[in-house]
Amino acid sequence: MGPEQNIILEGRGVSRYFGALAALSGIDFSLYEGEILGLIGPNGSGKTTLFNVIVGVCRPSEGKVFFEGRDISGMSPHRICQMGIAKTSQIVQPFTRMTVAENVLVGAMYGGGLPQKEAWEKTREILAFVNLDKVMNTPSGKISIPERRRLELARALATSAKVILLDENMAGLNPNEIEEALDLLRAIRERGVTLMVVEHIMRAVMGISDRMIVFNYGEKIAEGTPREVAENPSVIRAYLGDKYA
Repeated sequence: MGPEQNIILEGRGVSRYFGALAALSGIDFSLYEGEILGLIGPNGSGKTTLFNVIVGVCRPSEGKVFFEGRDISGMSPHRICQMGIAKTSQIVQPFTRMTVAENVLVGAMYGGGLPQKEAWEKTREILAFVNLDKVMNTPSGKISIPERRRLELARALATSAKVILLDENMAGLNPNEIEEALDLLRAIRERGVTLMVVEHIMRAVMGISDRMIVFNYGEKIAEGTPREVAENPSVIRAYLGDKYA
């Protein structure tokens, strides 16, 4: 990314300890406005913990997180959401007794701060955008896994987020559904939303990311374009062992 592009989200020396365990160790990162940044690494390498620190679910033990130049370290999740950062969950947890539309409405009213009439208008527009308008009156507990994944995105979009953090949003999808999900992420970027993506489906995250950061044991071990990352010996070692590196 060139110097003319704005950094919308930044971490400086972010660490998070759980007792003696360092889930994150001195992580520096920059997210540029309008880009898709992929985060990869083995299970337990710190990716979801970083997301949780960014959105205020847990506080950084050391370091700071800045959003649009403002220090948001340790702010409450609802304040961070209202400022413009939303996160989708690895384990999809909609309000299952509420309809699909009502789930999105909650995001528009309490995340986006819209009055009810405007929130309904935004809800209908977003449901059409993510192709859920046909099931908008169905209880969210009765829709399919791909539809639930799209509902997660719809709820995040309803908050008017400038940045969305996607935590394994393609888990459980078949190849055709993954392609549809990737097309949707590109369309979301076209709406002016900046994306940070954690994903274990390498073909998907490599295909959609402008840049990538690789984690291992809570540390950042590589950063660059998908090609640079794929050819990095430290990354190969983390995934395949010394023999292949």
